[in-house]
Amino acid sequence: MKRNGFRSEKGVALILALIMLLILTFIGISAISTTTFETNISGNERVGTVAFYASEAVFQLGLNQLPDTKPIPSSTKIGEDSHGWSGTAKDKGSPKDLVNFGLHSKAGFDSSWAFKRFQINATGESFLATKEIEAQVSYGPFSAGTQYN
Repeated sequence: MKRNGFRSEKGVALILALIMLLILTFIGISAISTTTFETNISGNERVGTVAFYASEAVFQLGLNQLPDTKPIPSSTKIGEDSHGWSGTAKDKGSPKDLVNFGLHSKAGFDSSWAFKRFQINATGESFLATKEIEAQVSYGPFSAGTQYN
């Protein structure tokens, strides 16, 4: 009686299939995990971008109201889900005035002309993401009052 050499290998195909299934399961779980992580990153980036644009809008409001330096209130609604105020993130409850640094001269203009320099701090918030912008702007030229008649 001749013995069949394959009798001792019964069930090998089942074990190989289970190992392949396990490997494919790990690949699928890894893909789902990566996709979820990337979705969170893109969502955070979107919220941060909206907050930045809100702070940019508050900056433009401050720029448009110059030379008036009154604060921009924290109730200033920018878009559907965002708002902003003048000052830093800590100043949400009591926005700060725009800062007037006074007159200064500029290259290319003689002493009969002057410019006013201001600093605008603007903060935007969207879905609890906060972005700040700080910029100094020069406004003018204005007659410096040193002209002779």
